[in-house]
Amino acid sequence: MIVSGLSLKTFAIIVGSAAALRAVQFCLDLRRLLRSIDYLPGYRTVFSSTTVFGNLLPRIPLLALGRAHSWRLKHAPFAERGLDIISAVSFWPKPVGNIYIADVQAIKDIIWSRGLFPKPLSQYAVLKVFGSNIVASEGDEWKRHHKVVARAFSERNNRLVWDATTQIMLELFDTVWIGKDEVVVDHAVDLTLQIGLFVIGAAGFGRHISWKDDAVIPPGHQLTFKDALLTTSHDLFIKLLVPRWAMGFTKRFRRARLESDELQRYLTEMIQERKGFQLKEDDEDLLSSLLAANNDENLWKDEVKLNDSELIGNIFILIIDETVSHSLAFALALLALYPDKQEELYQQIKRVLPDGRIPTYDDIPSLSYSSAVFNEALRMFPPVTNVPKSSAENTTFTITDVNGTQRTLRFTTTVRYSSTQSRSAIAA
Repeated sequence: MIVSGLSLKTFAIIVGSAAALRAVQFCLDLRRLLRSIDYLPGYRTVFSSTTVFGNLLPRIPLLALGRAHSWRLKHAPFAERGLDIISAVSFWPKPVGNIYIADVQAIKDIIWSRGLFPKPLSQYAVLKVFGSNIVASEGDEWKRHHKVVARAFSERNNRLVWDATTQIMLELFDTVWIGKDEVVVDHAVDLTLQIGLFVIGAAGFGRHISWKDDAVIPPGHQLTFKDALLTTSHDLFIKLLVPRWAMGFTKRFRRARLESDELQRYLTEMIQERKGFQLKEDDEDLLSSLLAANNDENLWKDEVKLNDSELIGNIFILIIDETVSHSLAFALALLALYPDKQEELYQQIKRVLPDGRIPTYDDIPSLSYSSAVFNEALRMFPPVTNVPKSSAENTTFTITDVNGTQRTLRFTTTVRYSSTQSRSAIAA
């Protein structure tokens, strides 16, 4: 019994009235939302593509856009509507609107107006799983991270990455592939991911990782640094999606928890160990450079010093970011599919290095075809297809449609600019 003496008919009237009021409220919210985006044409779905659930579903018309819809559809949705700005409105659990932008000038305006178009930090929260960092921050907090992190990245770091990569590849040739006339790789990512993580270990943390198995586990650990680094990267999606309290439910979850805890323990030990030394910003690896920049006396006076958790958070961004490994795998696949382009690449390398010497960092400007190959792979398979931004105030964009007519659009909502959908990217 819900209320003493309440008849079934009365209860039905109450429930019906509540549902009717909810429906009216929904319609009013939807109308207000559509007015706020200037009734811009675009997608209309039940679930938003900005939610985890919306991305788990395949593309189902009117229900969900599906995972990686921007990359799959590219510029087609814009071309169909004759505009380089379209909307995406979802209805569950409440009306939510997003604006997708492929107009080059509008994208430039968004990029250069950080104050007007800040990050929607709720969508970046997943990147804070190992600690606050520069990618998942905005405003004064972003400036605080930037003062330290920006000083640790320099041309010297790029040269260090080149040298570390060269050493890692030479070791691969001299140990794993030595004496083989032909090497078969079942999955390119299995190779490129190891290369990327080995480079991160050497250039990022100052820890050389051998291609040969290293079974020596240091005291206080259950995994080697190599295993912790590789397996954490492989099972990172579990760490990102499964809450800490649920990590003990399955053997796979418990393994993922052990891997990330082990790697965090290694990094904490590295930080504590290097705090006892006099570090300089021109030290060899990125972690040492980051610690040196963080220990600057001027930063201490301005109270922008990062704590250990934030230092680890910024270091973990390197591990989360597997874009280099996957972009390299795509480049290798494209070269295999187009052997004529592979031959052109090979011939240019021979012209630049006729004596067969090992290329150096200073050879990069001369290896223009190599750069073109990687740029084309990035264009066709971009690691990031959309960059979410929010509008801090009423926003106005002036765009030109396919007929050459200028249109002025005014709205306040989340905007997303797309590297896969802009005309300049598709036409390149």
